[in-house]
Amino acid sequence: MHAYDVLVIGSGLAGLRAALAASERASVAIVSKVYPTRSHSGAAQGGFNAALSPQDSVAAHVFDTVKGGDYLGDQDAIEVMCTEAPGVIYELERLGTLFSRSEDGSIAQRSLGGAGFPRACFAADLSGHVVLHTLYEQLLRRQLRVYPEWHLLRLLVKDGVCGGAVCLDLHNGRVETIRAKVVVLATGGFGRTFSRTTNSLICTGDGVALAYEAGAVLSDMEFVQFHPTTLYGTNILISEAARGEGGYLLNNRGERFMDRYAPGLMELAPRDVVARAIQMEIKNGRGYEDEYVLLDMRHLGQDLIRERLPQVRELAERYAGVDIVREALPIQPGQHYSMGGVRCDVWGQTSVDGLLACGECANVSVHGANRLGGNSLLETVVFGRRAGLKAAELAGSRTLPPVDPAAGERESTRLAAVMHPAGEGVARLRRELTTLMTDKVGVFREGGELGAAVAEMGLLRRRYREAVVPTGGLSFNYALVDYLETGHLLTLAELIVRGALRRTESRGAHYRLDYPRRDDAGWLHHTFVSRQGEEPVFSEGEVSITQYAPKERTY
Repeated sequence: MHAYDVLVIGSGLAGLRAALAASERASVAIVSKVYPTRSHSGAAQGGFNAALSPQDSVAAHVFDTVKGGDYLGDQDAIEVMCTEAPGVIYELERLGTLFSRSEDGSIAQRSLGGAGFPRACFAADLSGHVVLHTLYEQLLRRQLRVYPEWHLLRLLVKDGVCGGAVCLDLHNGRVETIRAKVVVLATGGFGRTFSRTTNSLICTGDGVALAYEAGAVLSDMEFVQFHPTTLYGTNILISEAARGEGGYLLNNRGERFMDRYAPGLMELAPRDVVARAIQMEIKNGRGYEDEYVLLDMRHLGQDLIRERLPQVRELAERYAGVDIVREALPIQPGQHYSMGGVRCDVWGQTSVDGLLACGECANVSVHGANRLGGNSLLETVVFGRRAGLKAAELAGSRTLPPVDPAAGERESTRLAAVMHPAGEGVARLRRELTTLMTDKVGVFREGGELGAAVAEMGLLRRRYREAVVPTGGLSFNYALVDYLETGHLLTLAELIVRGALRRTESRGAHYRLDYPRRDDAGWLHHTFVSRQGEEPVFSEGEVSITQYAPKERTY
């Protein structure tokens, strides 16, 4: 067994920021299923929102976030995020982040969807990548212990207290137990529940699913964001920065169709509005091949594209054979972000004592029913830092909690039991699951399809219980990894579908064709879900409203 004051699980922006904050007062280790610089945070492109300009204000940032989330976000948490944003950005700058600059030398800021002011601080269109590497440099400087390619198998919870985790060391093929006074989950999202997604292959919701199994409350799982502009054919993310810099959306008639849906903000309306508009154009026969529309950046010019959108240009050329300086780019909506996650407070504390959460795996809730571009990266560093500080504080006042000494051995036995030379694997099952989610739980939802999806989930779960992994030991057994991840995806997909069927209204990213209006009287509350036995139990949670009463959301 290994033992630390604080164990951080996940090495993206939230995890690294939490580890750095905690390391000031505690011994810290990081467990990650990939090498830290390969974390999905590196794919984030657009920027970090912060009210830095004298013409902007924290109050305006708060209001844009509340409105963008369709009034489901907790306003006390939103106020914390927006208030701390400027200080966090300047802290990142002092740590060495090379933000893009304005002509006067100040940090450059661009407009992203749903913002009333250009407040996204960025590093070209590589914002997440640049900050991830900056934080990793600081991790190396402090010589924090990292366990890369260790996969989370089980959270150790005894008598309602989390005391560590059981992990699979993929390199050495060993099941290892790490004890800790406090565990911080920073395991990212679960976009791979969908076949069309911008998320990397590692985004399978391991931490969220295992927290749920360990007794943690999850919140708002039905709210899934679909990014308007993913590359047709591969669903690689085409950054909102492309529209922030002035890109147009065009249908097959050559029309800038957003004037039909959001005449005030056009292409810079919130993502849920733009994604539905694109899907509606395609549905009504104004798309190309009934699959996509065009993102036109030709009018921006080569110099601006080279300076501000180099990665977008490279991705377009490499994966679509399109030079965006000369040609419009085919795009379609795809799953991008999960608003739901492990329910926690503004310090990351969950319903399980000693278990904290931050980043996309957490639900604070600052995004409500729909996240604004530029707020997810901000959330990782604001609440990652807070979770790290709270973890160190808690660790300083407690001893190592007792854990089941046989937990590691039981996990080894469980893994050995699924290895068999004959039987169905999970590859086909996983394809059917992700296709089902894209087809029936997508941009537009309908009660009949959601009900059918719930029934199909039951069949998939039964097949999963009988699935096997080819015999082959534990070291670098990626068939075993795929098996474990598919189980997590099944768990979370069912919660998404059941939550979506249960919420009989349309709010933010959750749009019901059979209930097209927002219903504040019946549904202005969070959806909480916890596990009792083998079944999910749903309940309602109060939304914190401090300044802004709900009103009609128009752009």
